[in-house]
Amino acid sequence: MTRPRERLSLAPILRAGAYGAFGLIILAFALAAPSFLSLGNLANVLQQSAILGLLAFGLTIVIIGGGGKVIQGGIDLSLAANLGLSAAIYATLIKNGHSDWIAVAATLAGGLAVGALNAAAVVGLRIVPLLATLAVAKIVNGLEFVLTQNSVVTASSPFLTWLSDVGPFGVPIMAYALVLAALIVFAATQSTPAGLRLHAIGAHPEAARAAGLPLGAYVAGSYLVSGGLGAIAGVLSAAYLTGSSPGSADILLSVVVAALLGVVFSRRLVPTIGGTLLSVLFIGLLANGFQLVNISSYWINGVQGVLILFVVACTTLGRQRAAA
Repeated sequence: MTRPRERLSLAPILRAGAYGAFGLIILAFALAAPSFLSLGNLANVLQQSAILGLLAFGLTIVIIGGGGKVIQGGIDLSLAANLGLSAAIYATLIKNGHSDWIAVAATLAGGLAVGALNAAAVVGLRIVPLLATLAVAKIVNGLEFVLTQNSVVTASSPFLTWLSDVGPFGVPIMAYALVLAALIVFAATQSTPAGLRLHAIGAHPEAARAAGLPLGAYVAGSYLVSGGLGAIAGVLSAAYLTGSSPGSADILLSVVVAALLGVVFSRRLVPTIGGTLLSVLFIGLLANGFQLVNISSYWINGVQGVLILFVVACTTLGRQRAAA
């Protein structure tokens, strides 16, 4: 009689712990660095989190459609490579004298092409998503190196200048872009028929198949959306770095952490855009706080690894209890 209560109590405890840890980190850094909670610093955190946020939203959508089992379900390890290629496409076109609109269109087309390649490998060829997207990442990395010769490509244009500028109330434009993207993607996944069906396909694929839903089409669509968000993140990266620069693969771990950690912020330990946004801000505030108190940034990777282990362990325990 007590086992159902134990299962139901796991999610609230984890969620309370996640919010508690969030609050403690903010309090600790606020006491250690008085400028931590200043409007300028918080706006800076939002700006620095915009690229990570867009990539994490894309990965979250893929995970929603593929189910919670990352090894056998949905995952997109090509997002960081997509970011690098998209920034390189944009910067190269601007450097060669093309307009911003042509660069935007070409970058979006490139990102969608990466998403389509992932969809073809996962849905068409039925390759395990972990391996399929990893292989696509290597292909995309190769294309970026060919395009840029593994060197920095500087670019400047009115649109890039606007994106990197400060908007109303002294808040950077990229911070507004992060919030706007979160609202749009949240509404699309939580309030539209397609978004709700994607949730159903990921959570209960057999029931969705019995109901006549085209599972392959929705999963393929999730990879296309992820590819598109990766391209938009590439444009933001080109604005933030004033061009493209090798080394985009370094952000992949942070993207995975943000998407997985977002599960702990949800009510039922499931991936949500709201949870992912909170985890992105958690990671951004953590990195910013380390910087303000002069703690080496090398500790960030260790903390992210611990967070991945924590989330995977908690979700695995939850599934085991649910199956018992």
